[in-house]
Amino acid sequence: MRIRSVRKYTLLLMLFGFTKSFAQQTLQYSQYMFNGLAVNPAYAGYKEDWTLNLASRLQWAGVDGAPKTNSLSIDGVTNDDTKNVGLGFLVNNDRLGPENNSSVYINYAYRLRLNEEDSQRLCFGIAAGAIQYSIDGSLFNPASTTDPSIPTGIQNKFLPDFRAGIYYYTPLMYIGVSALNLLPQVGSDPNSIFIMPVRTYYATGGLILPLTPEISLKPSVMFKEDLKGPTNMDVASYLVFNKVLWVGAAYSSGVLLLNKTDLPVVLNRTAALTASVAVNVTPRCRIGYSYDFVTTELPGYQSGSHELSFSLSFGRSRERVLSPRFF
Repeated sequence: MRIRSVRKYTLLLMLFGFTKSFAQQTLQYSQYMFNGLAVNPAYAGYKEDWTLNLASRLQWAGVDGAPKTNSLSIDGVTNDDTKNVGLGFLVNNDRLGPENNSSVYINYAYRLRLNEEDSQRLCFGIAAGAIQYSIDGSLFNPASTTDPSIPTGIQNKFLPDFRAGIYYYTPLMYIGVSALNLLPQVGSDPNSIFIMPVRTYYATGGLILPLTPEISLKPSVMFKEDLKGPTNMDVASYLVFNKVLWVGAAYSSGVLLLNKTDLPVVLNRTAALTASVAVNVTPRCRIGYSYDFVTTELPGYQSGSHELSFSLSFGRSRERVLSPRFF
């Protein structure tokens, strides 16, 4: 997809937070609560059965070169008896106009059993992988063909990456912390056309609150912090009907939790509202959809963001489920 000018693209990059000074570089999903592996390697094996997760997001529909994000993951436990080790494989692709970034991770989690009923686990996870950054200079249409800041052809950069996290859960709650982009890029060229990876921290949590025998409330929260851009807070709540239908809403916004004096105030005003629905087609298969609408800087330039998710578990059959997996 070609764009009309470099200026238009620069505006898009700045609004999305991909500038070097104020980057929130990690991928953004509204339905993160259905695939914790995307933000925390310690989530690997949480559902115990091997589970496939797919997610596809089109952000800011109607904007040329708008972000398109896709991910695929599969995870499960390696031993059906002890369930002490979880493994996961995660692939991401994120495209923003001429930028096309792909990553692959292998995730490992050691899962400590905390009680005799095996309804509580404390999990420690690590992930190792690599990211390929790519910029296609031919997708720019500059006013001057001699602009030295526009790359010629396709430029690539390959970097290793490392992640770590902790995840605790019971049948009715979970809490996790994690850190992404842990490897520092020592000696990197400050004038590089590629965005420098920034270490990013996550804190997530959620509950299941039974309201009636058929209806439960599932609130959740996620904080994302990279110590450079605005702290991002996402608060969501779902109503779960008969463990089959999920209907919910979320609010995401930049918040001031740390003193960042050089951060433009406009970046803390970015906010979005999300409406989501998910259906458990079978006990092992879920389909979800969410719609986001930015409430501040971009409402007149885009028609919202769309996200689809799909989950399928497979493996051994069980006569009964002691701890239903709501997260």
